[in-house]
Amino acid sequence: MYAKKRTGSFSPIGLLIVFLSILVSCASSPPSKSGAISPETTAQQIESTEKIRTMNEKILMSSLSSKIDLYRDYRIGPEDLLEITVFEVEELNQTVRVSFQGNISLPLLGTLRVKDLTAGELEREIRDLLAQKYLQDPHVSVFVKEYRSQRISVIGAVEKPNVYTVTGQKTILDMLAMAGGLKEEAGYLLFLIRPPRGEEVAVKPDQDATQETPRTFVVDLEELLVKGDLALNLALVHGDVINVPVGGKVFVGGEVWKPGGFPLKGQPMTVSQAIVLAGGVRPTAHGPGTKMFRYSEKGTDKEVLSIDVSAILKGKAEDIYLKENDIIIVPRHGLKAFLIGIRDAAAGLFQVGYAL
Repeated sequence: MYAKKRTGSFSPIGLLIVFLSILVSCASSPPSKSGAISPETTAQQIESTEKIRTMNEKILMSSLSSKIDLYRDYRIGPEDLLEITVFEVEELNQTVRVSFQGNISLPLLGTLRVKDLTAGELEREIRDLLAQKYLQDPHVSVFVKEYRSQRISVIGAVEKPNVYTVTGQKTILDMLAMAGGLKEEAGYLLFLIRPPRGEEVAVKPDQDATQETPRTFVVDLEELLVKGDLALNLALVHGDVINVPVGGKVFVGGEVWKPGGFPLKGQPMTVSQAIVLAGGVRPTAHGPGTKMFRYSEKGTDKEVLSIDVSAILKGKAEDIYLKENDIIIVPRHGLKAFLIGIRDAAAGLFQVGYAL
């Protein structure tokens, strides 16, 4: 009366789905698991994070240890208030304000140029001048009673970018500590931009003073903080700008699961690692047709490279190292997309027919 349900057999639609699935799997390479991160990539990310943490620890410790010598190497500037003591002659003791031109006036000695001298250097100069004409073996003390306010900017990949008003001698490490240290995405280069000072730049008669060129110093943070090259811990002056740019990125788009930009964080990255960070290629990807766009350092010229992502992921082609701002585009494979579309549509019909 009723037809018995047959087991161990497929309907025509079911056979079609199986056939299409086999075709798709044969036409495409095995897709990477979404979100799968290789141990090498994970290790690089951990190493980069640990390096930034180590750098921040060095910034903090260097700032704390330098408090003792905070003003030892301070260079006198305009508007500083100096307390000068000559122990042998009380009448020569003076408290004087440095002029905008960087000079002071003292009894017997007249006008002295003190700008950019340390307190110790000024002590020796006054002592030598007094010994030449007036006193034998004078004892001179110079104390900076008030420091002028200085504005130093810290921008970029730091925790608290700001324009800081500071007093006394500051260094790069002091300002990085004041700015809360480096962010995780910080690059390993620091740029110190110093505005020109009028007396250091010879301005031609037909040249506007506003056209004077600022000086730029490039500091390798890894050399300064990890390797401890304190010669790179430059002393700062009023108007300096510290810029810590974000580490460079590479970009992956097209037929990947998680397209986007991925920071290099100072570590070398290959094509396969970038693809893994992008979640792997989709089944519809056409690996051999992948293009990589590489820009020149000036950002004007563009080079287009053809790479085979499928061969790279299988270890059959060279895994190229990427440069900052490289763009990888994995194209769509028309036949694969068509077959997968038919398979999915057939699967939907099969489910509907089974339900009916």
